[in-house]
Amino acid sequence: MELFKNPIIPGFYPDPSICRVNEDYYLVTSTFEYFPGVPIFHSTDLVNWKQIGHVLDRPEQLNLDGTPNSRGIYAPTIRYNNGLFYMITTFVESQHGARRNFFVTAKDPAGPWSDPIWITGAPGIDPSLFFDDDGRVYYTGNRVPPTGQTHAKHMEIWLQEIDPITGRLLGEPTGIWDGALKIAHAQEAPHLYKKDGYYYLFIAEGGTGFTHAVTVARSREIAGPYEANRRNPVLTHRHLGQDYPITNVGHADIVQTQDDEWWLVCLGSRPYGGMYRNMGRETFLAPMRWEDDWPVVCPETGKIEVEMPGPSLPRQKVEALPVRDDFNARKLGFQWNMIRTPRTPFYSLEARKGYLQLNVRPETLSDEANPSFIGRRQQHRSFTVRAFMEFDPKQSGEAAGLALFYSQKNHYRFELIHSGQLFIRLVKVEDGVETVAGKSTAPIPATAIEWQVAADLQELSFSYRVPGGKWRMVANKQDGRLLSTDRAGGFVGTYIGMFATSNGQNSTTTAAFDWFEYKGEST
Repeated sequence: MELFKNPIIPGFYPDPSICRVNEDYYLVTSTFEYFPGVPIFHSTDLVNWKQIGHVLDRPEQLNLDGTPNSRGIYAPTIRYNNGLFYMITTFVESQHGARRNFFVTAKDPAGPWSDPIWITGAPGIDPSLFFDDDGRVYYTGNRVPPTGQTHAKHMEIWLQEIDPITGRLLGEPTGIWDGALKIAHAQEAPHLYKKDGYYYLFIAEGGTGFTHAVTVARSREIAGPYEANRRNPVLTHRHLGQDYPITNVGHADIVQTQDDEWWLVCLGSRPYGGMYRNMGRETFLAPMRWEDDWPVVCPETGKIEVEMPGPSLPRQKVEALPVRDDFNARKLGFQWNMIRTPRTPFYSLEARKGYLQLNVRPETLSDEANPSFIGRRQQHRSFTVRAFMEFDPKQSGEAAGLALFYSQKNHYRFELIHSGQLFIRLVKVEDGVETVAGKSTAPIPATAIEWQVAADLQELSFSYRVPGGKWRMVANKQDGRLLSTDRAGGFVGTYIGMFATSNGQNSTTTAAFDWFEYKGEST
């Protein structure tokens, strides 16, 4: 078998779900507060994936106004039945709750997808749909057990029939499983499958951190009772040391190939510089087979590895994303995202041909808003980012440049700012506290700037040059760990992108980016 490398989709692409239609495979992941929501990928070999769009790409589908960091769109599941694709997910609206579940449908997975069909009376998160042989359709999710929690974060998996057209739940909900592990917590991500007369229930347990795990139960009847697999957990890395290159694997979905192989996709992370996961949770692939009517994951080693023998499917050639985006297209590439739903147009690829132009608006990266920011995911532990910007601020407080963004409270801003005169500075924001980590020694005589951010693992350096000039270092040996889940909290990963702000004032100024270059280093 030809080898492949994990992760199959690097960077902040968590909670993968997969389905097969004939010889084509489709995969979706979570997006939280980012817009467009829920990227959808296509593959014919399970190893090489090409993004074909976003499921939630219209403001009327996805209202992220006021959505806090690491809330928003959780754990989508994609399924296909009778010519129609379904994507079901949870929208977490607020910091303290307000969770609503919905699904959308499409005949073409590249879109367009329907407006949301909201499901009334569906508590919990991580919903999934199961289409049974008899034509009935079932909703599964998690919830607090009706009898109460016996310990912290104790949840149960529940099941109820659903009308796949209206989204109306039918009959009564049934609690079917609350996990296989002792004092299990965060039972979530249920996926049902049917094979050889058994219903198999895969779930995640142990939380999405280092103790994450996948467990399995089965039943002859869809409503149970379910019996646990004595081999549970069927997948975890909790027993490995923290220096193992892949951690917190879990939240799995499985698929059978046309060659009768079984494969599992799941999330995992690649920490570096210690237990720090700047790229968030990524998408991994693992082999699976059936023994004694139970699944066995990674049967040769019991763990997901960076390099593994791959599927027998013929390898698909997928063109890699170009290192440089010259902004010559009429639309942004699928790799680009915004923070929350845009309510007014704040960028243009048409106003100045060959440039991405950002409006300088009052919103900042520290606001719970939709700032003028266009970013892409960090996908490598070490990388170099460069960009060329033209920006002529007119009033004090106007700023534009590059940002390494994890959250409102944790990010770096590398900016040209008007403060009476023009200066280049690096602003470090950690836990909401802003510090100027470096500044140009004299006012900048030009309004055309080439930026460079270099990451050598967790060590960051920031430099710039004006046209015809030499590179000048503003700050080096900056700590990248503040851009990690493990220091900043939350469930997302680091974005790198371009921004512009007037820091609370009205403005008609624009910042124009001629090109943006992201080069990942193999480390």
